[in-house]
Amino acid sequence: MDIKRVVMNKRAVFLLFVVLALFFVLLTRFIYIQTAKEVKGHDLQALAEQRWEKTKVLKGKRGTIYDRFGDVLAEEMKSYTVYAILAEDQPSYVRDPRKTAEKLAPYIDMDVDELERLLSVDDKFQVELGPNAKNLTHERMEAIKSLQLEGIFFREEPKRYYPKQTYASHVIGYTERDMKTARMGLESSLDDLLRPEDGKISYQSDRKGVPLPNASRHIVPAKNGYDVYLTLDSNIQMALEQILTKVEEQYKPNKIIAIVADPKTGQILAMSNRPSFNPNEYEKITNYINYAISERFEPGSTMKMFTVAAAIEEGVYDGQELYKSGQYRIGPNTISDHNYGRGWGPITFDEGFLRSSNVAMAILALEKLKKERFYQYLARFGFTEPTGIDLPNEATSLIADQRPIDAATTSFGQATAVTPIQQVQAATAIANDGKMMKPYVIDRIVNPDTGTVVQKTEPEVVGEPISKETAIQMRELLHKVVTDPAGTGKAYHIDGFDVIGKTGTAQIPDPNGKGYLRGRGQNIFSFLGMAPKDDPRVVVYVAVDRPQLEDHEVGSEPTVMIFNTIMKQSLQYLNITPKVEESVELEENGFVTGNYIGSSVEATKQKLEEAGLEVIVLGSGDVIEAHVPTEGKRLLPGEKVFLRTDGDAAMPNMIGWSMRDVRKFATVMEMRPTIFGNGYVTKQSIEPGSTIRAGDFIVVELEATIKKRREVAQKRRE
Repeated sequence: MDIKRVVMNKRAVFLLFVVLALFFVLLTRFIYIQTAKEVKGHDLQALAEQRWEKTKVLKGKRGTIYDRFGDVLAEEMKSYTVYAILAEDQPSYVRDPRKTAEKLAPYIDMDVDELERLLSVDDKFQVELGPNAKNLTHERMEAIKSLQLEGIFFREEPKRYYPKQTYASHVIGYTERDMKTARMGLESSLDDLLRPEDGKISYQSDRKGVPLPNASRHIVPAKNGYDVYLTLDSNIQMALEQILTKVEEQYKPNKIIAIVADPKTGQILAMSNRPSFNPNEYEKITNYINYAISERFEPGSTMKMFTVAAAIEEGVYDGQELYKSGQYRIGPNTISDHNYGRGWGPITFDEGFLRSSNVAMAILALEKLKKERFYQYLARFGFTEPTGIDLPNEATSLIADQRPIDAATTSFGQATAVTPIQQVQAATAIANDGKMMKPYVIDRIVNPDTGTVVQKTEPEVVGEPISKETAIQMRELLHKVVTDPAGTGKAYHIDGFDVIGKTGTAQIPDPNGKGYLRGRGQNIFSFLGMAPKDDPRVVVYVAVDRPQLEDHEVGSEPTVMIFNTIMKQSLQYLNITPKVEESVELEENGFVTGNYIGSSVEATKQKLEEAGLEVIVLGSGDVIEAHVPTEGKRLLPGEKVFLRTDGDAAMPNMIGWSMRDVRKFATVMEMRPTIFGNGYVTKQSIEPGSTIRAGDFIVVELEATIKKRREVAQKRRE
């Protein structure tokens, strides 16, 4: 028994030592872990924080692009993607693929059988439902949600949206739907400023991810992208887009280019091209080039205004001096006038300019100015350098100056290639009494979080190639181009406005290297004009490349359609009154309007109607807030007087109204009209009786047929 006890005691002691050793090892390890907070190279504190601390991304918002009025042109907005859960162990999954497909297919423009096939795939947790199930609007998402389909869910995603569709698309550019890739235009060139910086929030949570009470939080706020305000005027730009689309559909030209600028500041009021595109559907783009700034070509006769301006400035231009038109020899080469070199006999240089004589320009460049001074003026007018406009991918010019004949051909717009925006910049010197303004399209860039303006563009004079006196004389000549019987620009005359400018018919180099393209309509037809003559407020450049013409049509017709429409729209925007209104108001006889603001509507209406005037009341109030014509205007019987009161105003029926009446209505209601055509109203975009407000846009179409004149006359007699 004693031996057994001894053995047991030894085993007990041994076990005790083993237990003590293990305890010591564990205690040592515990102390080490407590001190070092590390196991097998893993930081225990980091592991704990990783398990209990959650981090969420705070998404920033891409900057918004606005027009000059603050209307949105490009913005980030929420979109939704539809997907389906197929796993049967989920609380909600697609139980009946056929029934679900039949209800859902019309909302995502998908074949029912194809959708049923997707919803019936085995061994899939969830499935995407194709491209038409992505980028859905909130309205479409709500419509699908109202179907209450089991297993159909939505994922919210940001997308770039362009509410005005095909609107200055090459200026704005686009951002792909993933919001990661910006393409073309300002979206691309200003991507660093428009792009947001995501933030994050970190917090401690329980196992279910619920934030712990009183737990510390670390927040890095997101930085939204900067907002960009452009100089574009939506009233003019929308009118430009509409008329370009109309001309494109009617004449199917290779391309169209149009620019509208304020010569006092250099601001671009509108710019567009055809072919164009809808940035919401960027997959369909066929033309990635902003022709207005990224393509150079021979300008044609619009260049002649700068040749003559240079000669006037140098004192070598005598408009009454005679020269022999038709042909002009330069060594082995012959310069011919556009009427197959026949010319018009001995004529003055003034008449040569009006008739767009190539010979006159060659003589001015080579004999009057001399070659060196001529090229100096090209540089002074900005044709040797890019304008530096704040748009990407501006092209450089290509000035021909190698051969003796180069100066002659450049003087009338051949051999040398320049960009449309260079021509517009040069034209501002003539419009702005000699001061040439740098064109720009970005008015300001704003931090939306603070409202701070981080960049502001100010008008910049980039040269004074000619004097004020030369500019005035040049404007008189350009006016004759439009008004004189010998002028090539008579079609660009607009009743009531002193439009001035120069036509251009540029030849197109044959891609096969055989001179120029030949044949009817195989030219670029252009016009560079401005108005009003004495103090131009708008410069418009239009070019139409190879329109498809009917036998009875001339090449300038599509250009005239665009220019006249946009020039009238621009002058209306600037509230420049046509002369026809002045002549009516200054008639010696007629009723003289008083100041009716604050007066009773009924009493004033009765007084005006007794004078034979047609009174149109806009608004439901009893007191007059504004009226057009204003005080002191002479009116003839039958003319309209517009009285605006408070309260909601209803849209009148304008069918049969004159353009003058439309302008008066738009003025008193502070609306933005887009007017197509001449004569009398045949269509209006806002239905009669609809509620209208200040700032609303309205599109009006006019027609000047004999039939319409008779109808209006009959209506007035009735």
